Amino acid sequence: MFARAMQSDSHPILAQVVPIRRCNLDCGYCNEYDKTSDPVPLATMLARIDRLADLGTTIITLSGGEPTLHPDLDAIIARIRERGAIATLITNGLLLTPERIQRLNRAGLDYLQISIDNARPDEISKKSLQVLDRKLEWLAEHAEFGITINSVLGSGIRKPEDALAVASRARSLGFTSTVGILHDHSGQLQPLGEAQRSVYEQFLRHKDSLFSFAHFDSFQQNIGRGLPNDWHCRAGGRFLYICEDGLVHYCSQQRGKPGIPLENYTVEDLRREAARPKGCAPFCTISCVHQTAMLDDFRERPRETLAGILERRREADPSFRAPAAVRALSWMFLDPRRRGFFGKLMLAALGIKNRASSSSR
Repeated sequence: MFARAMQSDSHPILAQVVPIRRCNLDCGYCNEYDKTSDPVPLATMLARIDRLADLGTTIITLSGGEPTLHPDLDAIIARIRERGAIATLITNGLLLTPERIQRLNRAGLDYLQISIDNARPDEISKKSLQVLDRKLEWLAEHAEFGITINSVLGSGIRKPEDALAVASRARSLGFTSTVGILHDHSGQLQPLGEAQRSVYEQFLRHKDSLFSFAHFDSFQQNIGRGLPNDWHCRAGGRFLYICEDGLVHYCSQQRGKPGIPLENYTVEDLRREAARPKGCAPFCTISCVHQTAMLDDFRERPRETLAGILERRREADPSFRAPAAVRALSWMFLDPRRRGFFGKLMLAALGIKNRASSSSR
């Protein structure tokens, strides 16, 4: 994924695809489900996977609704892998069983994410650690794919300290743990209260690694404080959201923009929409869009981006010592005397002749 992102600026890094809008839960804060929709027919889903692959998409994530309700989910995952993309799944986890996990193994799933909202179920959310803990144990025992457990903070979450309990349990089972901040119906931030900010600061001190999905301090800290972020959103180009009707949207919270059928989406559309300023960007909380933007920041400004990552990590944890590989990157690229020489070697290793030629692909 990283090498391809460095080679080209005109292919999608990540696409989220909805195979079914229906969900078996009705969480009080969610606007991404209904109770009646039929699954998208398998032939239609396979055609959409093929089109995304033709556009060069690196990661294809199946979301919803609840994607495990789709009767042909395994065949869809297998097609993603056949077309050379990374296959990931966002699920509430309720339908997972040892047999279902083994089927996901055989289909070739790469990563799975579950968001757990609280320690015990309440009227807002049944996605609780109490309900899902046995499912997590089955995943730890049977899954051959990577697993991320996402804790949640924000409006509607009554006990913010539950996020720490969820993260602790996830780490004890060997999973990656992240934290997300709930947004409103348009994907915009809702500032955290004092107790929630305290929990978030504790979470940052226990991040798994420098480049884990938990590492978006500058974005998340501003979000928690109700402050804007200064960044360029590349949704519509580097990140795509494909609804059940097959339309391309910026994200799950900005549906209708640009609203072009995926079958008609072109490289010119990718470039135009990636370059287009988005008015919703300063107060956006959609972390997967931030992640793709971070890759492009590294592509365009590797020295500044790496230095900023290290600086923010040390601010969060003064005792932090970067892994050996990161120290090697810093030695090679953050010193101006060495940057030019090693930069040429790295570009050659990635097959990049120069920025102009890679941008034209």
